[in-house]
Amino acid sequence: MTSKTDDTRAEDFKRATAGALRAMAGSPEVQVAFQAGPTGLAGKRARLPAPSRALPEPELRRLRGAADSMALRLRHHDDAVHASRLPNERDARTIYDALEQARVETVGSRHMAGVSANLRARLTENCESEGTERMTRREQLPPASALALLARERMSGETAPKPVQRVLDLWRDTLTDAAREALDEMARTQNDQDAFARAARHLLAALDYAPAETEAEPQPDPESEQTGEQSGAQDQAEQSPQESTAEPEPMLAASTETESEAGEEQAEAEAEAEAEAGSDESPAGPQQRREPPEPLEKTQYHAYTRTFDEEIAAEDLCDADELTRLRQLLDQQLQHLQGVVSRLANRLQRRLMAQQTRAWDFDLEEGMLDAGRLARVIVNPMQSLSYKRERETDFRDTVVTLLLDNSGSMRGRPITVAAMCGDILARTLERCGVKVEILGFTTRAWKGGQSRERWVHDGKPRDPGRLNDLRHIIYKSADAPWRRARKNLGLMLREGLLKENIDGEALLWAYRRLVARPEHRRILMVISDGAPVDDSTLSVNPGNYLERHLRQVIHEIESRDFIELIAIGIGHDVTRYYRRAVTIVDAEELGGTMMKKLAELFDEDAAEAWIRSTLERSAIVI
Repeated sequence: MTSKTDDTRAEDFKRATAGALRAMAGSPEVQVAFQAGPTGLAGKRARLPAPSRALPEPELRRLRGAADSMALRLRHHDDAVHASRLPNERDARTIYDALEQARVETVGSRHMAGVSANLRARLTENCESEGTERMTRREQLPPASALALLARERMSGETAPKPVQRVLDLWRDTLTDAAREALDEMARTQNDQDAFARAARHLLAALDYAPAETEAEPQPDPESEQTGEQSGAQDQAEQSPQESTAEPEPMLAASTETESEAGEEQAEAEAEAEAEAGSDESPAGPQQRREPPEPLEKTQYHAYTRTFDEEIAAEDLCDADELTRLRQLLDQQLQHLQGVVSRLANRLQRRLMAQQTRAWDFDLEEGMLDAGRLARVIVNPMQSLSYKRERETDFRDTVVTLLLDNSGSMRGRPITVAAMCGDILARTLERCGVKVEILGFTTRAWKGGQSRERWVHDGKPRDPGRLNDLRHIIYKSADAPWRRARKNLGLMLREGLLKENIDGEALLWAYRRLVARPEHRRILMVISDGAPVDDSTLSVNPGNYLERHLRQVIHEIESRDFIELIAIGIGHDVTRYYRRAVTIVDAEELGGTMMKKLAELFDEDAAEAWIRSTLERSAIVI
């Protein structure tokens, strides 16, 4: 019998792992993808690292452990219950999520020895890779990791992995009596998520990570005017450094990943909570998941200073030689993807060109001679010549703005794919007579920049508002031809460009540019992978300060109907914010999703035009 090739072995492993994940989760509709990039859950879409061809044993354990962790999360976790007690404080939220992950893994693996062994091996490997054996001070082990390990020990009765035991003892010795009682309560209530969440809040309060929970806090009233305040507490996972649902980064059960990427589970939790609340504000559909924005006077959003904000063209951020090099790098990295997205773009172009059915106005005094009516002149020489003129199709008078999130969490594959998709989209629509503008938004510095320095110099006044220097980048203006702006898109790959994201002001900036355009139809497409996050601003303002402003801006834009607003979230549930939105798990899906959503818009436009022409013909007949 011949042995299987490495490729066949890897494919068999992926099929077996995906099947086991679905079976353990008890949900056959779970989608499992093995791809490079951050690991995690988005709804019922699981993303795991792509296995290598050799599949060494440590890698097998790591992948199996990650898959088992996600499956148990889907099986034993209720997003709505989890969100109902989510604390406001950033560190507290991280610990709260890590404790819940420890609970689902403990409960789910209790009667499955193989799953327990996979999770144990993965936990041990994470401890070793983080160098916990060399840690000599309590502060070296993050609180979320330490408390999750202590809770896991208490719930399962098993000791922590050997590499972490020494530093964990330092944590254990400093626990207060109240904290020990809370850990005991968590062990007793591990089978009841709501009771466990209450015990977790007791632990956070005992260690001063969060205030003691009030009676009204777990049950927010969705109809009250304070919805924004309560939902802000539930959504804070999206404003903290990346909180993943299943794959700890890379340490233990502290589910954190890259900064600025949203916590997908909290997004789903909020959506389910809204649906259960039975809100009658909107009809069924995506709108049902969106929360009412905070009133402007309640949000009181402002910037401490706008002196250091920057709106700049891409070519002014680096010299021409570097732009050329970055563009070449972009082309090299995406040679295989370019063919796929180009085919999608060509499909969109064919659909648009097919809609350019010629329509004419006849019997005009000037224009193109109407040869079809020359017979009238021959029959009656006194008859004047007839002229015609072609009508312009509706979608020709259209401008599309692509607003790209240039935050640090987009670094790598997401920003590369976004750059190429913007490039191909601009080329495609330009051929069809549709103008395209490509914009990006980030900040000039990490941790506040000159705005924060001025605030510190002024004595740190209270409630400073937005406390960072904005950087809004124009990669391609609507009137610039694609060939002139082509190199600019390579700038997104420049090291050090991507920093933090303040979405509300960026959306407002793109909206104002679009409204000033002369085109009749204006479309704004937002590409983002997380909720707004700026550590400098959030450290001295309410935790949901930036998100509340984003919600308010979206509400204002959508209610005025001057433009058509679409959002695409990469691993981030944007349907909670935008009326028309779609969420994708992987950046590789971005090109197809962009083309599909634009095609839907133009199809709607064509349908409306057909209805109008039908009504006009009917009126003429009558």
